[in-house]
Amino acid sequence: MSTLLSRIERAAGRPGGTITFVGSGEPQPVAWGRLHEEAQAMAAVLQARGIAPGDHVAILGPTTRPLVTAIQATWLAGATAVLLPLPMRLGSIEEFVAQTRARVRNADADVVVVDPDLAPFIEPAPGDPPMVLLADLLGGDTGAYERPAEDPDALAVLQFTSGSTADPKGVMLPHRVLCANLDAIAEAAHLDVEEDVAVSWLPLYHDMGLIGLLTLPMATGTDLVLAAPQDFLSSPARWMQWMSDFGGTATAGPNFSYVLATRALRRMDGLDLSRWRIGLNGAEPVDPDTVEAFCEAGARHGLDPRSVFCAFGMAEATLGVTFPEPMTGMRVDAVDRRVLETDRYAAPADPASEGTRRFARLGTALPGLEIRIVDVDSGEPMREREVGELEIRGTSVTPGYYKRPDATADAFHDGWLRTGDLGYLVEGELVVCGRIKDVIIVGGRNVFPEDVERAVSSIEGVRAGNVIAFGVENTKGRESLVVVAESKSDDPTLVTKLVTERVREAVGLPAADVVLVEPGSLPKTSSGKLQRSLCRSRYLEAELSRL
Repeated sequence: MSTLLSRIERAAGRPGGTITFVGSGEPQPVAWGRLHEEAQAMAAVLQARGIAPGDHVAILGPTTRPLVTAIQATWLAGATAVLLPLPMRLGSIEEFVAQTRARVRNADADVVVVDPDLAPFIEPAPGDPPMVLLADLLGGDTGAYERPAEDPDALAVLQFTSGSTADPKGVMLPHRVLCANLDAIAEAAHLDVEEDVAVSWLPLYHDMGLIGLLTLPMATGTDLVLAAPQDFLSSPARWMQWMSDFGGTATAGPNFSYVLATRALRRMDGLDLSRWRIGLNGAEPVDPDTVEAFCEAGARHGLDPRSVFCAFGMAEATLGVTFPEPMTGMRVDAVDRRVLETDRYAAPADPASEGTRRFARLGTALPGLEIRIVDVDSGEPMREREVGELEIRGTSVTPGYYKRPDATADAFHDGWLRTGDLGYLVEGELVVCGRIKDVIIVGGRNVFPEDVERAVSSIEGVRAGNVIAFGVENTKGRESLVVVAESKSDDPTLVTKLVTERVREAVGLPAADVVLVEPGSLPKTSSGKLQRSLCRSRYLEAELSRL
């Protein structure tokens, strides 16, 4: 069982497991066994078109039954799946086309499978691989499918990180590595194939959606309720309704999604969330206040607050890196903000104190993985509560970036994967403070942009979750703080004043500049994460659209 092929076949033969597609219409339940037959038929069509083990199949489309079938069909044909991101907003179509073409070429894709609705946006140019409409792969003959030989070292997934248009990096995930992480996640989460029901709206072109909430159920036969991201974003209440209607036990989302879910829960009635046992909060910094508000809003619907599951993961480690013990609730570490910023030491502090910063504890390393904290400059291991760079090694770690030996060499230190994340350990549990490259150094203090962004997001007139803070060098050669925020306010002068005051209250420093921009204009990755470095570049080049 060292490849997805054998695991998918086993899961398809298990009676009872289903994937249910939900959205704006009626739910569409499909037995995993039935979807497997359809994937075999589609794999036969791919094989007839020349796709063989070792080939790369780029796949582009919204979350649908045919798309999920195409992902499995790629693996059944022995090929590598390259899931391409969808555009975040209509204004980014040109950037989307450029990044899609860059990923396709950098992945050495042998074919691009595309949803018919998106085909007009990516007309093949000279040098591009052939494009096949997803609809043209349907209706194949299952009997014509030829099962390839299993190869644990073959690439199962080529997962591109969010980078510049010219330089996306492809994380290589062989079958053995991906399967190791699936096993580790299943063990740590106490997955019960007979009882668990996973619910997901996460995009399938990123690791948490593709691996954690599609591939794991697909490879084990666990029941899955699957929606598209736009179905959640257009109506966040649907997520909670699906958890109630289908008896969901496990789900996941980034911190911002729990903010939206909290608002929905406060106005909803008649939900039953009593079966919920894992609500994973990850993919972006966890705000303890958000988690506590969510638990409070869900209590009257039967949500057990112990089900909150703050964890850490990254594409270079397949997906999961650390998990807490399920049903233990969020554990928070309260530290002295000033000591953290000046000494890079997480000194315990009174949670109620004004000078305290609270972090969610993210659990211990998954089976097969090791974590450590090292000095950012020397690389020497650090002691408990000393802040440094998180490094990872073990069975789930990528062997490197596709055809990028330079980037691969930079990513590893003595066999350990360098994450670029700042963190510390407490009783073996991981706490992440921020990203090394994003830390703003002002007057000898290490100011974390997340603190500024979180504080500003709560201001009336600022779009929550759409704030970026970064440092720039001033005329005296020192770093100063800049805040850029999306706003819909009719009084930008007032909002600017409020932002200035809130920043000083939050971190004890003034903002050298506050820039208000139009909604939807902040740069984000394909997964919706804010791009601080790109925003900083646009600020320095005077390319931001100020209100």
